Amino acid sequence: MPLPKYTLLILTLTVFSFTAQAQTAEDSVKAVINELFMSMKESDSGRLSTCFADSAILQTISRNKQGATMVRTDAIGGFKSSITAAPKGALDERISFESIRIDGPLAMAWTPYSFYYNGKFSHCGVNSFQLVRFNGVWKIQYLIDTRRRNGCEGG
Repeated sequence: MPLPKYTLLILTLTVFSFTAQAQTAEDSVKAVINELFMSMKESDSGRLSTCFADSAILQTISRNKQGATMVRTDAIGGFKSSITAAPKGALDERISFESIRIDGPLAMAWTPYSFYYNGKFSHCGVNSFQLVRFNGVWKIQYLIDTRRRNGCEGG
């Protein structure tokens, strides 16, 4: 016996509703990270500010001249200033989402990237994001990355 058309419509909407709800948290984590990189590309520190928590921490893992691993901490204000100083369109960080994990108000995203300045390859690495959901909105709390010029697909 065929289902009445309203029953089929309700079942279809219910399935789409559950699918949308299942994707919402991961998609919203991706959205704030994508907003960060669009803000960089547009040299828009105002938009960039909306991506970070008030107490956010930025760090980079690199090597000193002797080859020893070191971790450099950058101030959010200095990062924003460098974004504003760049010509619009000059900063192009191309990422892929390799892994996203979410537990309530905590999310982690692992995003390999290639960075281009004025269309020219500069370096590559991996970003490791820790995000916190404040009042229903994801914010970047902690970002640490690696940077290298060798072993990159784009360079």
